[in-house]
Amino acid sequence: MNYLAHSFLTFTDGQIVGQFLEDFIRNKDRFSFPKDIQDGITLHRAIDTFTDSHPAIHEAKKVFAPLVRLYAGAFVDVAMDYFVANDFSLNSSESWKAHSLHVYKVLNENKKWFPENFKIMLKKMEEDDWLYNYREDWGIQFSMKNVLNKAKYLEKEIPVFEAFLQNKDFLQKCYDDFFPDLLEHTKGINILLQLEN
Repeated sequence: MNYLAHSFLTFTDGQIVGQFLEDFIRNKDRFSFPKDIQDGITLHRAIDTFTDSHPAIHEAKKVFAPLVRLYAGAFVDVAMDYFVANDFSLNSSESWKAHSLHVYKVLNENKKWFPENFKIMLKKMEEDDWLYNYREDWGIQFSMKNVLNKAKYLEKEIPVFEAFLQNKDFLQKCYDDFFPDLLEHTKGINILLQLEN
């Protein structure tokens, strides 16, 4: 669900496609795509693996785990997009807007690679400008509600957004401890991918 972070941590348009495609394909199918899309799939997986093992993310999960147990990671992902969107050391507000528009453009130009359910989601994502609006509390509330609605074994009224608001300062610290490490790790992965070309 952390679409903004995944889209930001890319180095080519093909990688943007791969980052979004990863959640919709079987592992054995990834080699059927062009190399730059494959690189995005690889990058997505490397980001997820690094994120899941980072101590700051383990701390952040403690905010949501009492409410949603094993789904805590999904809500941490959403929360991290809020802090990415408000991190002006990465981008200005105008640059984040331009980034969002560019991602929608790239995804629309590459719809042939995606299943129908993603195409439907992309239309909603673009109409409501999910990527840019992750900076807003209401944007994160909307995204967390989507996670609840999709989760089979969770009640739909669990106060995860309230937990986010009540623990925003703590989650900000977790983000500050985590994201610079992820940036460096991602740059290293991309160098390795380029050496393969």
